[in-house]
Amino acid sequence: MSNPKTNSIKNFAIIGVGGYIAIRHLRAIKDTGNNLLATLDPNDSVGIIDSFFPDSNFFVEFERFDRHIDKLRRSGTQLDYVSICSPNYLHDSHIRSALRWGADAICEKPLVLNPWNVDALAEIEKESGKHIYNILQLRLHPSIIELKKQIDNGPKDKIYDIELTYITSRGKWYHISWKGDLQKSGGIATNIGVHFFDMLIWIFGGVKQNIVHLLEYNKASGYLDLEKARIKWYLSLDYNDMPNNLKKQGQRTYRSITLDEKEIEFSGGFTDLHTESYKQILQGNGFRLKVAKPCIETVYTIRNATPIGLKGEYHPLCKQN
Repeated sequence: MSNPKTNSIKNFAIIGVGGYIAIRHLRAIKDTGNNLLATLDPNDSVGIIDSFFPDSNFFVEFERFDRHIDKLRRSGTQLDYVSICSPNYLHDSHIRSALRWGADAICEKPLVLNPWNVDALAEIEKESGKHIYNILQLRLHPSIIELKKQIDNGPKDKIYDIELTYITSRGKWYHISWKGDLQKSGGIATNIGVHFFDMLIWIFGGVKQNIVHLLEYNKASGYLDLEKARIKWYLSLDYNDMPNNLKKQGQRTYRSITLDEKEIEFSGGFTDLHTESYKQILQGNGFRLKVAKPCIETVYTIRNATPIGLKGEYHPLCKQN
């Protein structure tokens, strides 16, 4: 498939190609008919590259990767996009590097850890003339798009009651890795919840009140008052929080969003959303800094909140903690 905007092949690089999410970026670059010049990861278990771009140059050291990109530029090969799949705390630095190389940046969620990082990147974006895109793939999910249309076309003064529950069981490795380090991942709400908060803000409007009831290393819960919704949310890495019927089926992940006590079905349809994200970016329609900032502000507030305990409107799963 050729580039939908210019019908020319674009040159990509990936930072963090050894990570869990990188395969979706490899597939998206391949599926949109583009080229992967170089990849970087300190972990060299990256044989997956062979299934997509076996001729791509691979580096385990940033300095050599940086030198290679510079040599390509000096020889007349332009790097068009850098896809960033590195740990959360490195996103800001890697985005800056991409723009210095004269490329646009495509960054996994969360874009950055702090709201002021977004403001600083906006300045660098302006100086460089290049663009920064955030992967917010839930906005491209057909069921979520349909829900937004339903809300937009519904009563203007209606306030909806939402209950978000996301349990994704993680083993001991998670807490040893960078993901378990609050300074590196931003904690549970940032690491596994940011795209849900983005989706809800996109559909139901800006945050009026942000209350946290529970905030631990492996679970968090709170209440969000949006322009058009009252949201009780619960995020957990703890297998013990899984519904018993799903435990018996051997499942380790449970995702549920109810709207006025009715389940919103969006369990399927996730596999191609990164490719769709890339198509939109290549057409100049990706999600930019201004779009990404509200969810970064939301998870930053949650991360730095003092939990109030079981007061007011709280998620029912809080009772078992």
